[in-house]
Amino acid sequence: MGKPDNALAASTRAKTGTTASAALRRSGKIPASLFGHGSAPTAVALDAKAFDALLHAGGKNQLLDITLDGGTPDTALVREVQRDPITRRVVHADLQRVSATEEIDASLPLVAVGVAEGVKNGGGVMDIVFHTVEVSGRANALPEALEADVSALVIGGHFTAGDLKLPAGLKLEMDPATVLISIEASRTAAEAAEAAPAAPEEPALVGEPAPE
Repeated sequence: MGKPDNALAASTRAKTGTTASAALRRSGKIPASLFGHGSAPTAVALDAKAFDALLHAGGKNQLLDITLDGGTPDTALVREVQRDPITRRVVHADLQRVSATEEIDASLPLVAVGVAEGVKNGGGVMDIVFHTVEVSGRANALPEALEADVSALVIGGHFTAGDLKLPAGLKLEMDPATVLISIEASRTAAEAAEAAPAAPEEPALVGEPAPE
């Protein structure tokens, strides 16, 4: 089960659809779907402020204790959160029932740690190619995020999935050779190199052929 402060109440939604969901949001709640463990997906409503507070405090990969209609709590994992593109408020969530000790697949956020050598002293820029990493592990052992130490990366260098130091019990579920972060020369430096004038050719002496 999740920690006591991860408790969240949910209520079954009698009405679904765009109009009903919009009315629900105006009342301070968000529509969500609760599924998993052989049960049919259930349309539920969550308190918007309570859910947002839990996300802010523990991120997506925390276990929640979901109490549906005052019944027995279910352990659930936040599978997807949809936000309004302008206000960034949560508009829908998918919650998956899980056992705390079962093996599940998850997408964990990737966090770059440190300042790359190629950025600090080479004027390069860091390109985060993948913002999440695919892993599997016990539901109650998933970290909030994975860290990539980029301090030693020079221009042209890269950090791959295989370079990650995964916590015990966590398994990588993507090609270890996948480039997650790369350090590239800045556009200004690249353009300056292209614009640099070529070395002038030496004039040929009278009576001698010009160099090819």
